[in-house]
Amino acid sequence: MKKIRWGVIGAGGIADRRTIPGMMLCDNAELVAVMEINMELAEKCRAKWGCKRAYDNEAELLADPEIDAVYIASPVFLHAKQAMAAADAGKHILIEKPLAMTAEEGQKVAAYCKEKGVKLAVGLMMRFGAYVQAMKKAIAEGKIGKPVSAYAQFTCWYPDMPGNWRQSKRNGGGGAMMDMGVHCIDLLQYILGTKATQVAAFHDTLSFQYEVEDSSTVMLRMENGAQCVVQSNFNIPDDAAKWRIEVFGDQGRLIGDTVIGQVDGGTLDAMFLGEQGGYDAQQDKKDGNQTKIDVEFGNMYAREIASFSNSLLQELPIEVPAEDAIYVQRIMEAAYQSNDTASVITL
Repeated sequence: MKKIRWGVIGAGGIADRRTIPGMMLCDNAELVAVMEINMELAEKCRAKWGCKRAYDNEAELLADPEIDAVYIASPVFLHAKQAMAAADAGKHILIEKPLAMTAEEGQKVAAYCKEKGVKLAVGLMMRFGAYVQAMKKAIAEGKIGKPVSAYAQFTCWYPDMPGNWRQSKRNGGGGAMMDMGVHCIDLLQYILGTKATQVAAFHDTLSFQYEVEDSSTVMLRMENGAQCVVQSNFNIPDDAAKWRIEVFGDQGRLIGDTVIGQVDGGTLDAMFLGEQGGYDAQQDKKDGNQTKIDVEFGNMYAREIASFSNSLLQELPIEVPAEDAIYVQRIMEAAYQSNDTASVITL
């Protein structure tokens, strides 16, 4: 089977923990080279994953003729520069979220890649979760009727770490929302099959001392009228956290518990009730019959790499296109603006 030959820029962190292990499971992908700014670390990654070469700068990796595509997992402030350099080298690109420091910068990157004739996808890998896919399908089939309300929460414990780029506005662009809420915002639009049109938000740093927010609540009004809430936090202990997506419609519900995160799993409480009758003044709540939805769990990162590799090999549409990520970033910028101006922002 023909394979896409990959290079990884920023081979530590999420690349080493999740994406490269996923890549190793793909029949249509091969890891050729890794890059880290510390050569000792780069060589350690090379040896660990058994690839051919290690580099300590992206220019040398991008000059490697055996590489067809690159996965960029560096700090956000480096994304635009590295992506455009990859486009200059004729390499297709899968880049971690957010695509760039701003939506405007992301749009420039996308336009540049199109001009250079290379494909660009963004690492919103939670779209490939088994229950996320099942929720999207059920809503598209009208199983819960018209979606009217949705909630998503994604949190972790991320205390003060001097020098950490995610805790710096200059290097990461934002805090809990930019790093974790981004997935929830994307998933709500993806699952509901619609875009946000209005945004209101609150952001605070309640527990720690860094300059980015450790607490975020974003409210969204969607094109189809659904009202949504996204909460993301850096200050909730991991053992206490709930990672969830809930969607309620006028004919049922989908409640996903631990269906997001870095591991495919969780549970899905699905209830499909059909059309409802008149008003029940008694209001005796009865939990209706749940519908069991069978899924096959897998590795979301493997699915992400396999999908993009397949898009390149067979010239198929990209499942997580840059345009979607840019719109999510517009929403996040509107959310920061909303907090700062105490107003509702229309996109």
